[in-house]
Amino acid sequence: MKHIFCVLLTVFTINTVQSQEIVDSLKKETTWNLLKEDGKSIFGGVKHAYSAPFKWKKDDWLTFGGIALGTTLLYIYDEETNHYFVNQNEGAPQMLKEIGWYYGSPQNFFMISTGIYGYGLLAKNDKFRHTGVLILSSAVATGFIQTILKNGVGRARPSTGFGKDSFDPFSKESFYHSFPSGHAILSFTASHAIAKQFDNIWIKGGIYGVGLIAPISRLWIDAHWLSDVVLGMVLSVVVVDSVDNFLKGKQTSRREPKITWNFRAGIDSIGLVGTF
Repeated sequence: MKHIFCVLLTVFTINTVQSQEIVDSLKKETTWNLLKEDGKSIFGGVKHAYSAPFKWKKDDWLTFGGIALGTTLLYIYDEETNHYFVNQNEGAPQMLKEIGWYYGSPQNFFMISTGIYGYGLLAKNDKFRHTGVLILSSAVATGFIQTILKNGVGRARPSTGFGKDSFDPFSKESFYHSFPSGHAILSFTASHAIAKQFDNIWIKGGIYGVGLIAPISRLWIDAHWLSDVVLGMVLSVVVVDSVDNFLKGKQTSRREPKITWNFRAGIDSIGLVGTF
């Protein structure tokens, strides 16, 4: 028999035994195991959000500078914008005020986020689980930053009448915890995280519209300055995007096929076979 030598450099064979083991392991995946995995993802997402600034590049620092500049400009006109929004309070729909309060309050925020995650966990729905993990990890990250800023800056709320330049750092009084807006952070964290799961621009617009109700309602009732609210929303977007990139990167690395290369030779052939 004439020997034929053929070098197979791009041949991939599926190992049926290994594939069946993967399928069986997925079927046996328990709710408890998923919960432990998501707990690690939440911790990893928070860690990534805090460590991200140490890895920033030039564009990231330019973005940071733009945010700082924008916040400063809003600060300059805080009293003028405050008068405008407070004057709209009387004609503002009461229903929107109530939605703004409840959607941005911590207890209702965590009811919504845990509801989304809980459904994804019990139904083993990856998209709901991802959204829930994204909201919760982002909320933990922004919540810690918010607490530091509120106490460290100690800015007086506009309702006190002290003016936009009144500060009492590390004050225990709630009326010196204006900067940034907690309601704006929580409501926009949830809205941005949920909106990222849709491609339809109209659905996205509706979700962002709901997310804007809480920040605007806080301006109507004289609870925050405009710079407090806008910075809170921007902070939410930055943290959610950072955590989302981390979670998607983790999913991608987990799904990448692991290929094992083996050299095989026979009577009439020789080749390199990749098994995955």
